[in-house]
Amino acid sequence: MLGRSKPVIFDPYARRRSRRLMPRWLLLLLVGAALGAGGVLYVQERVLPPRLTAAASAELQTSYEQADAERARLESDLGETRQRLEVALAEKQAVAAQLETTRRNAEQLRQDVTALVDALPPDPRGGTVAVRAARFESGDDSTLAYDVVLSRERPAGKALGAVIQFVVAGASAGDSVTSEPKPISIGAYESVRGSLALPSGFKPRQATVQVLDKPGGKLLGMRVMYVR
Repeated sequence: MLGRSKPVIFDPYARRRSRRLMPRWLLLLLVGAALGAGGVLYVQERVLPPRLTAAASAELQTSYEQADAERARLESDLGETRQRLEVALAEKQAVAAQLETTRRNAEQLRQDVTALVDALPPDPRGGTVAVRAARFESGDDSTLAYDVVLSRERPAGKALGAVIQFVVAGASAGDSVTSEPKPISIGAYESVRGSLALPSGFKPRQATVQVLDKPGGKLLGMRVMYVR
């Protein structure tokens, strides 16, 4: 019924030989690790850039820190520049608004002055230049202050160059003072203000306003006014 049993051979060195053999999985693991290490070394030596030395690494770190500090400084400068630019733009807008307000006020003032000049009585003598109004006031310091308003009927856009002078008659017969011609430019109207030096003890009675095209030239307008 049972087959023949085989004889068992006793070998005292069999266990020792089996212990000396390395397992296959461990052998494969070691070979794989060696191949991986070799591949890493090959890539580092042949493919990747050469590794930095300690001195080169320290120099690179210093350069990086300097570059980062420079970047921070540039960012700070950029922020300050941006703030100054914003302030300058705000100031420019404020100045532009102020200039526009000044322009409107000047235009309104010009219109008001034009209306006032138009409301003045006409020059009875007429002429190219009309002496619309004049005021003379004698001071206590031998001076005669004057304020004269001149106008032109139909100005041709370009201002008219001329001179104005005053002939002041004194209280005594034959006493008179003639001022030096003063250059003026007359557009639609012109206001001339100033003062004349009078001789000591001279008492002004009336003043004649003369507008000439040049000193000693053609008379463009004239008017006689009393001195206050």
